[in-house]
Amino acid sequence: MASVLVVEDDQFVRSALIRQLSMSSAESHTVRSVGTALEALREVAHFRFDVVILDLGLPDLDGSEALKMLRGITDVPVIIATARDDEAEIVRLLHAGADDYLVKPFSVDHLSARMAAVLRRSRAAAGEPPPSRVLRVGGLTVDPLRRQAELDGTPLDLTRREFDLLAFLAGRPGVVVPRKELLAEVWQQSYGDDQTIDVHLSWLRRKLGETAARPRYLHTLRGVGVKLEPPREPQP
Repeated sequence: MASVLVVEDDQFVRSALIRQLSMSSAESHTVRSVGTALEALREVAHFRFDVVILDLGLPDLDGSEALKMLRGITDVPVIIATARDDEAEIVRLLHAGADDYLVKPFSVDHLSARMAAVLRRSRAAAGEPPPSRVLRVGGLTVDPLRRQAELDGTPLDLTRREFDLLAFLAGRPGVVVPRKELLAEVWQQSYGDDQTIDVHLSWLRRKLGETAARPRYLHTLRGVGVKLEPPREPQP
């Protein structure tokens, strides 16, 4: 059972989510709900939640701004619930700190599955010590214990998920990792949208100074998976 905060201004949707999450799901949750961003900030400041379901169309503040403010005071997992399916918007929200997103309309079973995946990731991160071995691939150094990465001696400024993805691949240099395995091991999801992986790979490439068209470390094999390996020496 998890403690859930639903931030949704539509009273009908709020009531349905509260009823279904607290009574109808396979694992009933404790649910509180508010209809504005400011109320959500007050709730998070005074109560401990395991996950927040955040609507973007709030009356007092856009949900994306509310997300930034939430991230300023808590690292509670946040699932965005939105009617917006614009790819650029989704990318921006993930980059701003959202842990997952759902495009309305969605079933409560789908929401419950996404919540379970987010909670598994959160609990694993809190309870499992990371491996202590420093990983080196070419000029890339990844320290899972300190959660630090460097490229040719220069520290990399990585988000939590970017680091998790890089560390997982660095622990398997030269091995093609299927996307399904990345979802299971990095995102703790048995299924999901490949777009999430593509977005984070794109961010990683940018920070590693490469592109999909001209890769150095990260190589995508279409229809197979992703591998990380040292850059090839230039031909004489």
